[in-house]
Amino acid sequence: MFEEITAQAKRAVEELLQAAKLQAGDLFVVGCSSSEIMGEHIGKGSSMEAAEAVFEGIYPLLKERGIWLVSQCCEHLNRALILEREAARQYGYDPVNVQPWTHAGGSFATVTFARLADPVAVEHVRAAAGMDIGDTFIGMHLRDVAVPVRLSLNAIGQAHLTCARTRPKFIGGDRARYQEALK
Repeated sequence: MFEEITAQAKRAVEELLQAAKLQAGDLFVVGCSSSEIMGEHIGKGSSMEAAEAVFEGIYPLLKERGIWLVSQCCEHLNRALILEREAARQYGYDPVNVQPWTHAGGSFATVTFARLADPVAVEHVRAAAGMDIGDTFIGMHLRDVAVPVRLSLNAIGQAHLTCARTRPKFIGGDRARYQEALK
């Protein structure tokens, strides 16, 4: 079962990375309800095994491309985010003093905190793309102009999956010309 969750997470991130055209140094936010993956209501059946499986599917692909993983905590930590200290420093995000655990932060954030080299929590980011596994509402952590990305799968385990990339704002109206690469 958990091998299938890892495979689904990997496939989803591969497809999203292809669509989003991210570059090394970009932020990639993941909101993940392990409860929803396991078929429970969000926050009611946390599973460290499901969180580990998702992490194993996502993190290696991001790391090999130099893209920073950002893990959204649950509402009990006000949706704080876990990322590498170097990424926070690069983007000018101030760390806050909290460490997630299964029942305050969630399983995926807990796994991320344990597996990153030098993790910190921050309150806000503006990510270039992201995955929302289990309807955790990552939109507040994306740059302006989020664009939905439809993948070949719409669930990981039993959790609903939505993904988004971002693009620069179109400005200037009818007379403006836009750079094709930025659309």
